[in-house]
Amino acid sequence: MSDVTPPPAAPAATPYAAAATGPKTNTLAIISLVLAFFISLGAVICGHIALGQIKKTGENGRGLAIAGLVLGYLGLVAGFIGFIAWLLFFAAIASNGGSFAP
Repeated sequence: MSDVTPPPAAPAATPYAAAATGPKTNTLAIISLVLAFFISLGAVICGHIALGQIKKTGENGRGLAIAGLVLGYLGLVAGFIGFIAWLLFFAAIASNGGSFAP
């Protein structure tokens, strides 16, 4: 018998290499953009908080937060204008005695 040792076994190959990850995207920035299409005030609040967090932590998502803020403020302005138009419409009806006739 000789003292021949078998070659060491090769390490098991992994099917996927680990992806290099950079800074993550701020979650509130994403939420701000999504809320801009449903709840404008929530988008504005989350967008401002996200910008503050991004400045401190260096995360990605500044553009998403700004887009959420812009769309949120536009939604607030559109809602305010719509509310004023709604009030004026019903004020016109009330001043006519409740009829649509001219």
